[in-house]
Amino acid sequence: MVIIKCNSMRTDLYTHPDYFNMDDLLSEEHKLVRDAARAWVKKEVSPIIDEHYENATFPMHLLKGLGEIGAFGPYIPEEYGGPGLDQISYGLIMQELERCDSGLRSTASVQSSLVMYPIWKYGSEEQKQKYLPKLASGEMIGCFGLTEPDHGSNPSGMLTNIKDAGDHYILNGAKMWISNAPFADIAVVWAKNEEGRIYGLVVERGMEGFSTPEMHGKLSLRASATGELIFTDVKIPKENILPGRSGLGAPLSCLDSARFGIAWGALGSAMDCYDQALRYSKERTQFGVPIGGFQLIQKKLAEMITEITKAQLLTLRLGQLRNEGKATSAQISMAKRNNVEIALNIAREARQIHGAMGITSEYSIMRHMANLESVVTYEGTHDIHLLITGMDITGIPAFTREMPDLSNMK
Repeated sequence: MVIIKCNSMRTDLYTHPDYFNMDDLLSEEHKLVRDAARAWVKKEVSPIIDEHYENATFPMHLLKGLGEIGAFGPYIPEEYGGPGLDQISYGLIMQELERCDSGLRSTASVQSSLVMYPIWKYGSEEQKQKYLPKLASGEMIGCFGLTEPDHGSNPSGMLTNIKDAGDHYILNGAKMWISNAPFADIAVVWAKNEEGRIYGLVVERGMEGFSTPEMHGKLSLRASATGELIFTDVKIPKENILPGRSGLGAPLSCLDSARFGIAWGALGSAMDCYDQALRYSKERTQFGVPIGGFQLIQKKLAEMITEITKAQLLTLRLGQLRNEGKATSAQISMAKRNNVEIALNIAREARQIHGAMGITSEYSIMRHMANLESVVTYEGTHDIHLLITGMDITGIPAFTREMPDLSNMK
């Protein structure tokens, strides 16, 4: 058992940057939801997150609180135990969580977009009633099984499979890099049937042949739990199949929801790094003046707030489109790629402004930077998202190319 020792209770001084008066475009409900999430994060998470990150442990005691602030399935209707909020509220909650730590947001967005979303959209009424209320409250935690050891950016090549055995299916295969896996009560898993068609199914902890070994040695997302899903002749009742949709489009629609949350969340990381850098630039003196008075520091800060403001406008418009059911997968892809990229750049620049202090846990910047190296890869790598935009604007897919025959080359 890991004992967490708090060496310091660092005060969370965060105030969000709003250079273009973005708050004027939010409803009162949006601001109430955001402020409630922020207050909870400052009180419950900020004082303990560094120690959990250093010890590579997820703060399990926060799960109930995440449910209470509506972080699990914010858009799930009240009839299924959710808050019934809109997509902008979902984004704002993810922004506040990742403003503190990407691992915290990952836990919530997996629960929301990759577990609750497919059950809500494609599950039977019985499945919705059985799982969604407990998932919304945090009483039950889920994970999402799509990525495999040999199939990451190419999920259609998955090897995990189900075979019809009369009144049940037999599931075999493995999934890798699965957030929440070590402590998940259920897993929404995607597998091919005997005809090669992809189906979603709910696998419950305790089913014989199902295990979730934890992955160790991560130098990023250390305050979240990551594991594998191993299936060895697991008997899956037929009522555990999600009946509403099959094919690769089903899990990809879940990734749209997750990427939307990431776009907002990564922006939160960027906002936190900028907020700390701005404050430090006014407090830290060199040559008898605050370093914020030097041209190069002002250049860095000005570029940071410019990129943050553009990203804020992008995500808000995307939230409006998603509320209207008009947001395309390619638009969501662009927002995820852009916001993670600017967040990484801002984290690096903020670290430089802090000098040597920037690598210490007294500031969250280095932790954000390390976390974002995972965020830029998962839910579609930076380069894959570039190709999604490229395909959307040209109409020509460029994801694969046949390798030339090199056997005759000397």
